Amino acid sequence: MSPAGPAVVPTLDVERALAAACGPGERIVVGIDEVGRGALAGPVTLGACAVRAVDGEITPLPAGVRDSKRLTARRREALVEPIRESALAVATGWASAAEIDEAGIMTALTRAALRALDGLELPDGARIDAILLDGDADVLTPALVSRGGHVPRIALQVSADRDCASVAAASVVAKVARDAHMVALDEELPAYGWAGNKGYGSAAHREAIDALGASDHHRRSWRLGSAPKPARSPAPAPVRSSARVQAPVRQAPLTGVLWDDPDPGTGVEERE
Repeated sequence: MSPAGPAVVPTLDVERALAAACGPGERIVVGIDEVGRGALAGPVTLGACAVRAVDGEITPLPAGVRDSKRLTARRREALVEPIRESALAVATGWASAAEIDEAGIMTALTRAALRALDGLELPDGARIDAILLDGDADVLTPALVSRGGHVPRIALQVSADRDCASVAAASVVAKVARDAHMVALDEELPAYGWAGNKGYGSAAHREAIDALGASDHHRRSWRLGSAPKPARSPAPAPVRSSARVQAPVRQAPLTGVLWDDPDPGTGVEERE
């Protein structure tokens, strides 16, 4: 989440620079951002917003576009259609909770990003020249290379959802789509409160997991309930004896368990 402070107005400056780096003429730059990475339940959703640069000129995106976390739900929803109208193309890609459990969150992010890119309805014959990712981890290049064919230039930018208009627009589209999905799931399983917490780790959500257990939409490989994070066992005291002592057997960590990683889903749902 971007740090608190005065609202930053995102621009298309980075997108223009990327287009220029790809050469003169018409270029397509795609901003990508994710929503739901730290949730306990539901999918992770990647938004993709494609803009077209022609000799450095890009059709502006709506003036109110900001990082989705800095907007109210009503404002985000009002921006989706104007974003679709002003962008060259917009799409979302999804990876389910089951995929996150099976493959890990980074692989799931890659799969969702590829699905978002595949979902972009570009003009016939057009191809993506550059992709702008929020953060400092390139989850795309190896997957794109393995596909063969044209591989767009990948650019990483920390806080791109705050500073870069295409990424901010992607975050808005992804956030609205995922929120609507979680509200629909809440109608099936209202006890978890997903209409409000959107699958994030609020106290009430964790307490519901304690009482009811995890559903099929929960990320079962993650620490879900309200029990505290398991403490590391203290090192055994040295044995002061001449007797031979068998060394303890070290057990391999459970596959997919993220206890040793930063605790996912400790926060509550972003600003409504």
